[in-house]
Amino acid sequence: MADSGHGSAVLLEAGLIVDGSGGPGWPGDVLLVGDRISALGEGLRKRLPEGIAADALEVLDCREKVIAPGFIDAHTHDDAIVLRDPLNLPKISQGITTVVTGNCGISLAPYRTAQAQPPLTLLGIDSFRYAAMAEYRAAVEAAQPALNVAALVGHTTLRFATMDALDRAATDDERARMGALLEASMREGAHGLSSGLFYEQAFAAPAEEVTGLARIVARHGGVYATHLRSEMESIVEAIHEAGDTAFDAGAPLVISHHKCAGPANWGRTQETLPLVDALAGRQDIALDVYPYVAGSTVLRDDLVDGVIDILITWSDPHPGVTGRMLADIARDWGVDQKEACRRLQPGGACYFQMKEEDVERVIAHPRTMIGSDGLPHDRHPHPRLWGAFPRVFARYWRERRLFSLEQAVHKMTGMTARNLRIADRGLLRAGAMADVVVFDPRTIADTATYDRPKSASVGIERVFVNGACAFRGGEPEPEVRARAGRMLRRAG
Repeated sequence: MADSGHGSAVLLEAGLIVDGSGGPGWPGDVLLVGDRISALGEGLRKRLPEGIAADALEVLDCREKVIAPGFIDAHTHDDAIVLRDPLNLPKISQGITTVVTGNCGISLAPYRTAQAQPPLTLLGIDSFRYAAMAEYRAAVEAAQPALNVAALVGHTTLRFATMDALDRAATDDERARMGALLEASMREGAHGLSSGLFYEQAFAAPAEEVTGLARIVARHGGVYATHLRSEMESIVEAIHEAGDTAFDAGAPLVISHHKCAGPANWGRTQETLPLVDALAGRQDIALDVYPYVAGSTVLRDDLVDGVIDILITWSDPHPGVTGRMLADIARDWGVDQKEACRRLQPGGACYFQMKEEDVERVIAHPRTMIGSDGLPHDRHPHPRLWGAFPRVFARYWRERRLFSLEQAVHKMTGMTARNLRIADRGLLRAGAMADVVVFDPRTIADTATYDRPKSASVGIERVFVNGACAFRGGEPEPEVRARAGRMLRRAG
């Protein structure tokens, strides 16, 4: 399929149109012309716009299928993988057409170093080559990924770029330098700021340091997303800190991958979600979530409690243990789990920290978007990398009936586009960019598991990115021209 310069036209005919707004779906057709949605309605084949010949029109029969906006992954660490593997099959095969990068305080730009340090290593040790957001933008455009990229700027990245030691608060001069880098990045199209105060390299930063940066974002109409300082015992205090930071700065807030982690905190979403609703009375606030009871990050012995299961996803000193449980490794070595964890570092793991009832409460909350939070550089990744979005349909809509089909789509499209300031995407409407997914609501499901995490989902029929078919019938399009993704600029 050619791009917009060739005047390509595709008619998605007789499907259930779920437009991303959250409103009821309706039967009809969607006409894609070039890189835009030309029209929606019934019987469009009989009333094509002038200049489109019926014999040159590609028609896709969408009976018993859903036609929806391309899914937007609200929370990714795909900054480097869109350059190294532009097809990004784990995401495009889920119907994802836009990834939001730079989360948890970790972004590729603006920072250049030969060898990154944790937690930046989540993006790859040798990936940090872009001293400005404009340089990263140019790299994305040169790579021509199969999907779109919307970038946040990471607070921890700014700290690495401006500070000689990260176990303290930044000085006034260092804050000024961070602010200048962020200001330039926002002018170059970044969508906002993210923080990862949970990580040691940012934990010493006081709220005032982040608030000053968030004020810059607010002036540019961007957003502030945060991996809270704590998702365990101090989660309520951490939510208040995040809320106050964003409120004082005048920036919209996104609480990343909301959870109540650790057995002592299971059930506390009954406390945290009403708090989010209360804060929403004074400020713009949203959540994102991945639909699993396990999280995944770098190996940290402070997360090892001897109670929860921990699956090793990679280990530099002991690569052979990848895919094994920490408890089994510790038993083989004749040490406790904390000691085994220390011996395995640097490394990564899946931590089975959450309770299913809490996941369900968060995912059903009306302010919650869907994000995969997948780590594409892990040797044995969390299954969310390949399966998060279809899993929402299969488990939480079709099986658990926590929300309607239209609400599920809204959490992946219109809501996310609005909250992350992504223009012309997330809704099916005439004139919008032609990011569209066609899927079978009866069969869409994840197949990736903790044992076999690299497994494509089923039920995704077609994925269009800026009008080009990037994925069809479970197979990627072979032509390079199917890689039609773009580096997006912030709405407004």
